[in-house]
Amino acid sequence: MIRYLAANKIDKDKWDECINGSINGMVYAQSWYLDMVAPGWEALVEGDYESVFPLVTRRKWGINYLFQPVFTQQLGIFSGKVLSEELVQRFIQSIPNKFRFAEINLNTFNKAGSGKYKVYNWKNHELDLINTYERISRNYSTNLKRNLKKAAGNKPEVLKNVKPDNIIRLFRENKGKHISRLGEEDYTLLTRLVYAAIYKGMAFTWGVFSDRNELCAGIIFLRSKNKVIFYFSGLSDEGRDNLAMPYLIDHFIRENAQKHLTLDFEGSNDPNLARFYKSFGAREIHYPHITFNRLNPLIRIPASIIKGLK
Repeated sequence: MIRYLAANKIDKDKWDECINGSINGMVYAQSWYLDMVAPGWEALVEGDYESVFPLVTRRKWGINYLFQPVFTQQLGIFSGKVLSEELVQRFIQSIPNKFRFAEINLNTFNKAGSGKYKVYNWKNHELDLINTYERISRNYSTNLKRNLKKAAGNKPEVLKNVKPDNIIRLFRENKGKHISRLGEEDYTLLTRLVYAAIYKGMAFTWGVFSDRNELCAGIIFLRSKNKVIFYFSGLSDEGRDNLAMPYLIDHFIRENAQKHLTLDFEGSNDPNLARFYKSFGAREIHYPHITFNRLNPLIRIPASIIKGLK
C-alpha cells in the first residue's frame, strides 16, 4: 500500500534507513539534504518505508504543484528491492490530485513507462573507475589526450581541501555572470549544502592553482554511496586557456583508478558539456523527467508561467 504523508508525518529515521539501504540510494534523497533544498517536503511511502518517493511541493496563486529543487539532479522512487516499471507507475499514479502541475526528475533506476503524464529521457554521464588508469585513459578522445599534454606543460598545481567559497566565487565571477536563474539565495543555499556535506564526510574539494598561486579551476565533489558526483565547479578565463579543468578531472581519475567508484558527471543535456564528458570515456545514461498538467483547460495557465513560480 502506498500512503501520502505530509511533512510532519514522515519518520525521518525510517526514511534515511530506506535511502541508505536502497539499491539506488542517493544523497539528494537523504532527509537532511531535502530539509535544506525543500523545507516542508512531503512523501509517498510504501508499507513500512520499503519504498519511498519525496514530493517537493509549493503553492502559489492557489495552485499546489511539484517541482525539482535547485542543486538536485535526481529524486524519484527509492527502494531496497528491484523497482519494476509497474511499481514506478503506481507511485506516480498515487500523487495526490491536489497537485495540479508537476515537472520533476526521477532517477536512472526508475522506468516511468507511459501514463497520464509526459516522459522525457534526460542525459547523464558516468565513468566507472574500477579499471587501471592506463585502461581508462585509453578511452580518452584524441583531442583530450592532446589537451592534457598541453596542460601539463603549464605545470599546474593541484591542491585538495580548497575553500568551497572560493570555488563558488570563481563560478560567480565567470560563468555565473551569464546564468540569471541563480540568485543570491541560491548561492547561499549552495554554500550551506556544501559545508553541511563536508561536515558529514560527504563532500570534498580540489583545485588547480596558477604559477601566481591563484585558483583558476575548482571542483566540489559529493559522495553518494559508490559514486562521486561532479557537483559544482568554477573556472576562470586563465583556467580555460590553460586547460585546467580537464587536467583536474584527469588528476582525480588517476588518483582514484582501481577503486569501486563511479564518477558521476551529473549531466548533461547541453551538447558541448556532453561531448566534454564523453571525451573521458564516460557512458551516456538516462533518467526520466516527467510532467503533467491537471489544471482545468478553461483556466489552464501556460507551463512557462508555472515554471517561473519556482
